[in-house]
Amino acid sequence: MVNAICRFFAVLICLAPVCFSQSGADQKSALAEYIRKARGFLDEKRPDLAIPELQAAIAIDPSNVESQGNLGVLLYFRGKVADAIPHLRAAVERQPGLGKIQGLLGLGEVHTLGVARGRQDLESAFPVIDDPKFKVQVGLELITLYTQNGDLEEANQVLGQLRKAAPDDPEVLYAAYRTYSDLAGESMLALSLAAPDSAQMHQLMAHEESRQGHTNAAIAEFRKALAIDPHLPGAHFELAELFHASDDDAAKKEAEKEYRLTLTENPQDAKSISRLAEIDEQKGNTQQALEEYRNAVRLQPGDADAKVGLAKILSETNHTDEALLLLEEAVRLEPTDATAHYRLGTIYRKLGRSEDSKKEFEIYKKYKDLKEKLRSVYKDLQVQPDEISGAREDQN
Repeated sequence: MVNAICRFFAVLICLAPVCFSQSGADQKSALAEYIRKARGFLDEKRPDLAIPELQAAIAIDPSNVESQGNLGVLLYFRGKVADAIPHLRAAVERQPGLGKIQGLLGLGEVHTLGVARGRQDLESAFPVIDDPKFKVQVGLELITLYTQNGDLEEANQVLGQLRKAAPDDPEVLYAAYRTYSDLAGESMLALSLAAPDSAQMHQLMAHEESRQGHTNAAIAEFRKALAIDPHLPGAHFELAELFHASDDDAAKKEAEKEYRLTLTENPQDAKSISRLAEIDEQKGNTQQALEEYRNAVRLQPGDADAKVGLAKILSETNHTDEALLLLEEAVRLEPTDATAHYRLGTIYRKLGRSEDSKKEFEIYKKYKDLKEKLRSVYKDLQVQPDEISGAREDQN
């Protein structure tokens, strides 16, 4: 606890210049001495001895922000939250903008005096807190309050800031999962009540079936959605992706058909063009695939998959320099793309750049192993996809 207090005090012990009351030289001198002793005890990591000195200072000058804020913090971390709140409040009221003090005040109020007042203080403090760990603590408390009250949009806004401040924090990532799940559930319920027989409802159900690994059921729902609205945005591509993931030849043909239907709706869909290039390459239509990959890269320069696909053909046709540039750009765009690192390592080796090649193969193995681990986790969670038993199931 002492270490936690000291870390908190790293930015608190100099909140404001000492503000002496005008009650005479003796009181001024006594106040200065109490504050000096308190600071000394804090430097020595003896908060227990600093508390009576701060209490004596406040008795002389209740308007001293430093003494009020520091005493409030010490009492809070000693578990005397209710006693800490008046001192924290006094500091905040006399010097607005003290993010950490107001954040601590809000946390204390939420768990003692009342949620409404605490929520207001947390909302005011959150934007001005610089310390990442304390920002996460305050933000997670706000998300809990918002979620309990059904204010999911507000929770989502706070979550967006937390993911920037602490992108790898497990608590933040779990809060993201819960919030996004709640938002999805809320939207699903609203859609089911507003338009239960709509194409969008079947499309939503297709996503849910796919998420749970029920591939055939997802395909059936996409079929229903497209029967209602053949021009439903995104549906042809999403259906094509399900077919494309199968090893079944009939399913592959269905995938190609759906990708082409996507291009009928939107000729500039770079993802569909890239997928068709992959299919043509597998058929041995190398020149057609090359032109399609070039078109996909032109339409979507930030698509790492298209760059990797184009680089593969260029490398195999001895256009090594162009392939190298594409792969270096691809790993910059998608640092976790194992295939891109593998192909880049292969080209480096071909060019005699052994150290660069070794580095890329090591990165490739790292992400390949991670992918295998994730696959095992998902299998344990029973979210692996069903095998597509046939492309043309009951479409009615």
